[in-house]
Amino acid sequence: MYDSIILDIFRSHHGSNVKAFGFARTEIEQVASKLKVQLPSNKGDLIYTYRFRKKLPLEITRTAPAGFEWIIRLAGRGKYRFVLTKINRIVPNAKLIEIKIPDATPEIIAKYAKGDEQALLAKVRYNRLIDVFLRVTAYSLQSHLRTTVPDVGQIETDELYVAVRNTGQQFIVPVQAKVGRDQLGIVQVEQDLALCQHAFPELTPKLVAVQFMKDEQSEVIVMFELVLQGDQLKIADEKHYRLVPGTSITKEDLEMMAQLSD
Repeated sequence: MYDSIILDIFRSHHGSNVKAFGFARTEIEQVASKLKVQLPSNKGDLIYTYRFRKKLPLEITRTAPAGFEWIIRLAGRGKYRFVLTKINRIVPNAKLIEIKIPDATPEIIAKYAKGDEQALLAKVRYNRLIDVFLRVTAYSLQSHLRTTVPDVGQIETDELYVAVRNTGQQFIVPVQAKVGRDQLGIVQVEQDLALCQHAFPELTPKLVAVQFMKDEQSEVIVMFELVLQGDQLKIADEKHYRLVPGTSITKEDLEMMAQLSD
């Protein structure tokens, strides 16, 4: 159902040499009626699915030149925009060293955590990994924030922190969490930056993504600090943290990690 609707919308607007075009949420209802398919109860979920969860139909992806992809950007309340952009995915660098951190996750949380995005965010929160990673003092302001930004529309951020540096500089830190095979793309980072600029213009934005990287031993938490450079998503910093019992951190571990200090 979703594929047939989004494909018809794409066909009706796309043409040769077209690199971007807008469409409205009302078109979803019109196309569903034309195709005689059941209308989604939540029309916005169709757009959300292709922005974050699912690949666009093959007929759409085939129209993108090598090295490019179609993404859907928000363009205001009930408005969207298909844009052809360079493929830009953020994936962990497997060659980076792992930094051992004493695990401060409460045992009851560790017992019942389900390994999803909320479990990842809980471990980041209880172990103060935003503080450690960004070298600031950070405080969780709100989880699962949904809000509306003018000229963008409704956006969602996994968790929002405020932070302060030893110089007194204050930051707003939106955090995106990914688990499994999910990868971070430019769409999420663009909307996080738009949120920061609209709701917290006086604070310096720090865009952070966190991800589980599992192996046969345990989970490593990968953290990225991201920046937008033109229309490209770039990694400003990346660290890999392994949460372990404090007693398992050896003298050799401490000596090795001391060499990482600036």
